[in-house]
Amino acid sequence: MSAETLIPQGGDWSATALMLCDLQNDFLHPEGAYGRAGLGRAELAALAPRLAPLVAAMRAAGGWVVSAHFTLVPGRDGAPFISPHLRRVRPFLGRGDFAPGSWGHALVDELAPSDMAVEKVAFSAFYMSRLEWVLARAGIRRLLVAGIVTNGGVASTVRDAHVRDFEVHLLEDGCAAFDPATHAVAVEALRPVAGIATVAEACAALRTEGAGSRE
Repeated sequence: MSAETLIPQGGDWSATALMLCDLQNDFLHPEGAYGRAGLGRAELAALAPRLAPLVAAMRAAGGWVVSAHFTLVPGRDGAPFISPHLRRVRPFLGRGDFAPGSWGHALVDELAPSDMAVEKVAFSAFYMSRLEWVLARAGIRRLLVAGIVTNGGVASTVRDAHVRDFEVHLLEDGCAAFDPATHAVAVEALRPVAGIATVAEACAALRTEGAGSRE
């Protein structure tokens, strides 16, 4: 895909958002929940510095930066509600991990702050969240999607955006999975429902002369 393909009609980016899925300290930081469990991956760690210039370009062009945060909701005694399937595959998760308002729950420093942050409790950022509501209030109809993991939260969010008639573009190198093969298969599976672009192409489109502004 060329950079020109990503430019909205009239060069007005005010209806476009960079959607950051699950780029949180508990997933990416060495001292987060996944890092402490030995599940850190170089492919995942590389995303924040790669996306940081795109975040800056989106803000400068008048677009939005929206972050979706995986959340483990604490129960009455502080222990989180964890679905059975997640408990089976991630038995190390416990009290304080991905807790609302915590350091681990927050967007990583390289990309913060987002214009809007939405808690989510499952793969898709749209499932049982306020995401669709806030996007509508902001007038956002186009999404450039990045984050983790490609075959999980990213894929589910892209498909849910597609069926809600958003114009969706997946940033292929702005996403990652726990292994490159899984990432590649997931990207190919999303081609029928989303445009596929690179972070460099998105940056080039945003920096095109004549880009609009929210102001």
